[in-house]
Amino acid sequence: MRNMNIRYWLCQVTGWGVWGMILLYFNFVVFGDRFKEQGGQKEYLISLAILLVSGILTTHLLRVIIKKTNWLKFSFNRIFYMFIISVGATGTLLYYGSNYIESRSGYSYDAYAENQKLEKAVKLEKQFGMDSLAYYKINTFTKDTSVKKGISEIRKATGWARNKKGEWVYENKSDLVGIYYTLMLIAIWMLIYIVYHYVEKNRNDQLDRLKLETTVKELELKTIKSHINPHFIFNSLNSIRALVDENPKRARRAITELSNILRSSMQAEKSETVSLEKELDIVKDYLALEQMRFEERLKIEFDIDEDTLQQQVPPMMLQTLVENAIKHGISKQVMGGVVRIVAIFKDNVMQLQVQNTGQLSVNTDGNLELSEGEGFGIKSTQDRLNLMYQGKAVFEIKNLDSAMVESKVTIPVLI
Repeated sequence: MRNMNIRYWLCQVTGWGVWGMILLYFNFVVFGDRFKEQGGQKEYLISLAILLVSGILTTHLLRVIIKKTNWLKFSFNRIFYMFIISVGATGTLLYYGSNYIESRSGYSYDAYAENQKLEKAVKLEKQFGMDSLAYYKINTFTKDTSVKKGISEIRKATGWARNKKGEWVYENKSDLVGIYYTLMLIAIWMLIYIVYHYVEKNRNDQLDRLKLETTVKELELKTIKSHINPHFIFNSLNSIRALVDENPKRARRAITELSNILRSSMQAEKSETVSLEKELDIVKDYLALEQMRFEERLKIEFDIDEDTLQQQVPPMMLQTLVENAIKHGISKQVMGGVVRIVAIFKDNVMQLQVQNTGQLSVNTDGNLELSEGEGFGIKSTQDRLNLMYQGKAVFEIKNLDSAMVESKVTIPVLI
């Protein structure tokens, strides 16, 4: 909030300062000779300073009022009417307020200019030989072309003319011009203010949407992971339970392996990705447990390109695919089967393939029929890839041939 206030006041001073520099340039450079001849430079500088300070104060007052109305929630039509009223009221206040302060200060440049023009009018009156004539009240002079021309010239050159009582009266047409420029200034200020806050509001809305999307994605990923870990633990415990009566020594060793897997799994939860090498360590520990249960019915093959070991992958993803391969593939085969894990680079992407003995059921429409557990593993993998890689990663599962099923993940190579 403090930084915003500093930025606001900096913009205020800079904006009005630039307008002051423009006026100084035109008066002292572009029209410098005429301005110097006319004089009143001191009065002009003081009047300009009063105008700029008054401009800053009146527009600040306008800002306070606008903020209190909570105008950003208004409709376009209401903002348009607010714009017209604000420009009219603030412009009028600025023009007459600054003029009043100038007159009270005794350094009004307008008053100085009017006095200069009055002196010029008196000189012109003498020049035309009209100073000794009561031309302003004697009707016979109204038909005198020379007098009429003199009156016209004096009024045109100075704006001064005598009334019927012989008093000099100033026809001040500069008020309209002054009000016009003041309204223009306030209109520009309002436009900049409104446009800036609309852009700022849109930018903040976009940031809020991005933060919300990020939070949702993080929650979705945490939800998916919270489902994966219990699923994995329960299957591992079932494997160990099968060993307790048959081979207690191997069961104790299996518990040690499970603790290693859980330790690695907890560490993996702390990051969005892990190296393939660490993921393979978890997979190998899991397969060691499963091989104790299946014994000779489970054959394991690895075909890992060493260059892929340092590539980043979602934690527990490969383990989920291997778990599905055993649970829904090998466990349903009387003679067991093989699980083959492949990691290769191909066409600037990395492919992770989990192949297992078995067959996927296909309905009459040609779509895969998946069991509830099998469907969860596939859906969790798809969801994680979509959230993490924004559509740049691909997951597919299919019957590789009449005896094998392949689950394949294609992800971008991280350099």
